[in-house]
Amino acid sequence: MNAKTARRPISATSKSIPAALILLATIAGCATDSSTDASTTAPLAPKAANRATDDIMMSKIEALEGEWEMQDENGDWMTASVFSVSSNGSVVREIMFPGSPSEMTNLYHMDGTDAVVTHYCAIGNQPRMVAKGLSKTPDGPAIEYAFDSVSNLRPDHDHVMGSLRVVFLGDDRIRQDWISMDKSGATANEMSFNLRRKQ
Repeated sequence: MNAKTARRPISATSKSIPAALILLATIAGCATDSSTDASTTAPLAPKAANRATDDIMMSKIEALEGEWEMQDENGDWMTASVFSVSSNGSVVREIMFPGSPSEMTNLYHMDGTDAVVTHYCAIGNQPRMVAKGLSKTPDGPAIEYAFDSVSNLRPDHDHVMGSLRVVFLGDDRIRQDWISMDKSGATANEMSFNLRRKQ
C-alpha cells in the first residue's frame, strides 16, 4: 500500500475555475449532440432505489463526517481518516492517512439498494466492494462490503483489497476491518483500524 507517484499541489485560480466549468459543460453537451444516432445508443437502465435502504445505509456513513484518529505503533494518536459528504449528499469521501505517502481515498455511495465503496489504493488499483445491508455483530451494527470488481489491476500488483467491514462501536468510535487478497482470490492480509472521533 505504498504510493509510487509524487504528490503535486493543485491550485485553483479565478481564471481556471470558469475554464473547468466550460469544459464540463462541453463534455455534458456531447451526450446530447444532435448528430448522435439514437438507434445505436443503448437506453439507460435505472436501478430501483429504496429511500428506507438509503436512510439505513448512507446515514450511517454520512454520520462519520469529520476527522478520526487512531494510535500508531508507539501509542501516539494520529489522524487516520477524514470523512466528508459530497455531491449533494449522495457520496461520502474518506481520505485515509491524509498527507502521508500512504494516503488513499474511499468513495461511498448507493447503487440502487446496494451500498458501494470504491477503494483508491496507494498501489494504484481500485477495487469496488458492495454491501447488501446492515448486519449485526457482537461489537455493534456493521456494513460489510464484499469484493465485486477491480480496475487498473496490473501484473506487478500482488494484492487487491477484497473486503471491508465498518463496525459502528458507538457514536464516536468505529472499527474498519480490511482483508486483502492475492490474484488467486486467497486472503493475503488482514488489518483492523480502531478509530475515534477527533476531539
